[in-house]
Amino acid sequence: MQPKLEKVFVCGNCGNERPKWEGRCSACDSWNSFIEKVVDRSGSPSPLDTATRPKPQELSSVRADDQPRLALSSKEMNRVLGGGIVPGAVALLAGDPGIGKSTMLLRLAAEAAHNSGPALYVSGEESPRQLKMRADRMGLLGNGLHILQTNDLNDIVANVERRPSVLVVVDSIQTVQTASISSAAGSIAQTKECARVLIQLAKTKGIPMVFTGHVMKGGDIAGPKVLEHLVDVVLYLEGDQINAWRIVRAVKNRFGSTNEVGVFEMIERGLIDVHDPSGALLSERARGAVGSTIVPVIEGTRPLLIEVQALTSPTSLPAPRRVATGIDTNRLLLVCAVLSRRLGVRLADQDVLVNVAGGLRIRACRRSRSSPVDHLQLERYCRIWRARRVRRDRAERRSAPGLSHARQSTRGAATRLLGVYRAIEAKRPLDPRS
Repeated sequence: MQPKLEKVFVCGNCGNERPKWEGRCSACDSWNSFIEKVVDRSGSPSPLDTATRPKPQELSSVRADDQPRLALSSKEMNRVLGGGIVPGAVALLAGDPGIGKSTMLLRLAAEAAHNSGPALYVSGEESPRQLKMRADRMGLLGNGLHILQTNDLNDIVANVERRPSVLVVVDSIQTVQTASISSAAGSIAQTKECARVLIQLAKTKGIPMVFTGHVMKGGDIAGPKVLEHLVDVVLYLEGDQINAWRIVRAVKNRFGSTNEVGVFEMIERGLIDVHDPSGALLSERARGAVGSTIVPVIEGTRPLLIEVQALTSPTSLPAPRRVATGIDTNRLLLVCAVLSRRLGVRLADQDVLVNVAGGLRIRACRRSRSSPVDHLQLERYCRIWRARRVRRDRAERRSAPGLSHARQSTRGAATRLLGVYRAIEAKRPLDPRS
């Protein structure tokens, strides 16, 4: 067949094709990004040619082989993934720079190679020598773990097809590029095409893959939003680089629940599981500290007890500051308004600073109508402004009896708070002793 060549202009940022050159791309609003390219339109089969088209199958006739999941060495990661990685599944792990993505995946790949079979670690950012230095620091031998340092998509595909692996890690997907697209590595067109090819390869071979992804200043994953739709699992590694605690949160999981989180601690040997997060977070808390309280929160389906520290300071500024670290600033403003309006606490001339110990973030407020462990602060300021009941408070009450540290350290503070709440509801003067 005579090749049918056609000249088009392709946006180097998003891959948008136009028949003529344009100064600004109408799809991504980037300027001077169109590049002239010659494409062959003769190779595509006609849509009417059904000889080579796939045939639909009746769902009842499809065999669903019970393939076992690849159980990782980390119980916390298995918890987030729903019991392990499904064969052929593709996961995307995103997080801030330096948060520990590569450290976590290097340990998981090395231990998967030691327990289950050979694994492949594709690095587009570090050399094999640098990875070896990190592995030595973490105490990993690396037997069965093969390192491939390349940015070329064809090299990755060739090695995956030639070398069977139980797990493939690509660090990171934004550094992979293909010669079929003229834009630079990390662009939307490159990231989308490389991810599409690798995902198709994982589905065909039945090999689980894990990508690491960069995040932008706003916290979103760099590259096209369609990348999150293409993969099966999207994980976020959260935490403060100053503190040692890390949380892996699933925002998408086709093979499990998105209501699970994993808690890790960064030490010299890398990220390790934290099986008792509440006890670890409260182990260094000074009892009877002024401005410190313990709050039960829900991370996924796991109840946690965390320490919240608050401080007020007189200010001479006309607009006092409200500084919140680890909680929503709007929630802090709401609490200040409730205290000023209902309790008569003067905060107009005070700076208010609130911090969540451990570098964690509180996403929701919890309360309970009746709890067998009233020493937990399940009925705190929410009762003042008649907050609606939040689901999952049963999980807080169910896990609370086993947390002896929380019962002992919060009984007195919670009792005083409940006395204040009941006085407000009864519209009577407050007892100065409370």
